[in-house]
Amino acid sequence: MDDLEGKLIDCFAVVFPDLAREEVRLASMASVPGWDSMASINLVAVIEEEFGIQLEIEELADMASFASVLDLLHQKKT
Repeated sequence: MDDLEGKLIDCFAVVFPDLAREEVRLASMASVPGWDSMASINLVAVIEEEFGIQLEIEELADMASFASVLDLLHQKKT
């Protein structure tokens, strides 16, 4: 696990406190009951603060799973 992934797991833990840390990597909008549009907005806010980045509205549609968010962050950091 790289530092980026670890920080993202921490972000998910803030927004989805009922989700076990070992389940985070498999998390998606379909598998996490509380992951709705408001949770997505909260997740974006936490991620932007943690990583010091600005996410674009167009990117939000691609943020439907932990893996897709991690992918997006890897693209932003390169």
